[in-house]
Amino acid sequence: MTESREHADAATFAEAMEASLNFDPIEQGSVLAGTIVSISGDDAFVSYGGPSEAVIAAGELEGLNIGDVVEGVVVESGAQVRISRKMLAGRASLERIRQAWASSIPVEGKVTARNKGGFDVTVGGMRAFCPLSQIDLGKIADAEAYVGQTFEFRIIELSDDGRKFVVSRSAILKEEAAARAVEARKTIVPGAVLSGTVRSIMPFGAFVDLGGVDGLVHVSELSRRRINDPKEIVQLGQEVTVTVIRVEDDGKRISLSMKDQEPDPWETIADRYPVGSEFSGRVARGADFGIFVELEPGIDGLVHVSQLPLGVKQDDESIAVGAHVQGWVRDVDTKKKRVSLAMREVATSDPWDDAEVNYPAGKLVEGVVERAGQPGVFVRLEPGLTGLIPVSELGLPPGSDPAKAHQPGGKVIVKVLTIDSKRKRIALSTEAAKGAADRNEYLSYVQEAKQQAVAAEGKSALALALEKALQKR
Repeated sequence: MTESREHADAATFAEAMEASLNFDPIEQGSVLAGTIVSISGDDAFVSYGGPSEAVIAAGELEGLNIGDVVEGVVVESGAQVRISRKMLAGRASLERIRQAWASSIPVEGKVTARNKGGFDVTVGGMRAFCPLSQIDLGKIADAEAYVGQTFEFRIIELSDDGRKFVVSRSAILKEEAAARAVEARKTIVPGAVLSGTVRSIMPFGAFVDLGGVDGLVHVSELSRRRINDPKEIVQLGQEVTVTVIRVEDDGKRISLSMKDQEPDPWETIADRYPVGSEFSGRVARGADFGIFVELEPGIDGLVHVSQLPLGVKQDDESIAVGAHVQGWVRDVDTKKKRVSLAMREVATSDPWDDAEVNYPAGKLVEGVVERAGQPGVFVRLEPGLTGLIPVSELGLPPGSDPAKAHQPGGKVIVKVLTIDSKRKRIALSTEAAKGAADRNEYLSYVQEAKQQAVAAEGKSALALALEKALQKR
C-alpha cells in the first residue's frame, strides 16, 4: 500500500515536472487569466495552469474573492509571474483607441495640463497630445481656459505602442461646422431674416456667421444712418438679426443687411419736418452743388448753393463738415427720400399769389441782394419773391461790374417797374428809386418850407397885436 502511494506521488511529480518543462514561457505584456486560490497580506495568488501561481496585488481585486476568476496583464515573468488588472485596463483602452482611429470615431478626452506647444489630454486612461492649433478654431485668446475641460477629439496620429498619441479638437469642430453649414444653406435665401454672430469686422463691413456660413454686411447696410466705422454699430461676438439680400457664386458670396431691422424714418418724415419749419443739424458732407446736413440718423437734407446764407460760399468755415447749422425746410419728397433745405428764410405760402397787390408798379421797397452779375442784380423782396434790377437800371457807369457795386446780403432801395405774377417776374430799378427819392426829398423840403413860412407869418401877426395893446396903455 505504501509502495503504491509512493509510486503515485512519483508519477504526479513526474507529470508536474513534465508539464513545467512543456509549458510555454509567459511573455511580459501578455494577458493571463486564472482563479484566485489565496490572499495573503498585500498579495493574492492566482492559479492559471502553470508550474506556479501568479501574483497580483490584493488592492486590484476590487471586490473579487477566493474562487473568482481574474484577468490581468503580465508585468513580470520568470521565477515569479506578476500580473496587473490596471495594466489590463490600459491595454483594453489602447485596443479601443486603435479601433476608434481606424473607424474615425471621436473619442472623449479631458485636458489635464498645458505644455510646450499644446495640451496634455487623457483619453481612456492614456496620455495624448493636442497641439495648440488643434484645440479650437481661430485664434486662441486664453490657452489656460481649456485646462480641466472635457471635449470630443479626433485621433490624428497613433503609434503601435500608443506612446505617440496625437488628437485634434478642431477637426471635430470643422466637421460640425460643415454639417451646420449644409443645413444653414437651406435657409439662406434672398429675403430670409436670420440670426447670426459677428465673426470679424473690416473697414468695409462686418462678416456674420449664420451657422457655419459667413455673410457680409456692407458698411452701407449696417444702419440707415451714415457711419464712418462699422465698429460704431457692431462688436465682435455680437448676436445680430440680418436680412439676406443676395446669394451669389453658388452660395459662396452672401450679402446681408441690418438696416432693414431699424424703423424707416422716412415713413413719418413729413410730420416731423413740415415745409417751412425750422431745422438744425450737423453738416455731414459737401458737394459741388451744396452741402448735406444730417437732420437725424438716416436722414440727410440738401442745402443747395442757391440756398446758402447770402454772402456765404462753400469753402466758408461756418458750413464746414461737422459744423452746426440752422435753417428752414423747403421741400420733402418721401418717395425719392429727399429733403430740400434752405439757410435763407423760406415762404410758407406762395408769395406770388398777392405779389401784384403788395408790389404794384411805382412802389418803393427795400430788398436784400442775393447775387449780382449779368444780366443785373437779383434782389429778394421777401422769402420766395425775387426781382431783377437790369444793368441799365443800376445807374452805374458803362462797363462797371454789378458784382463789385452790390455784394450779396447788402440792402438796397428799389422801385418796382413792372410785375408779372404769372411768369413770376419783377423788374426793379435803383436809378428810378433814386429819382423818386430825390423828388420825395424836394417835396418834403417844399412842404417843410411852407410850414415854416406859415409859422413865421403867424408869429408876425401876434407881435403886431401885442404892440398895439401896449400902446393903448
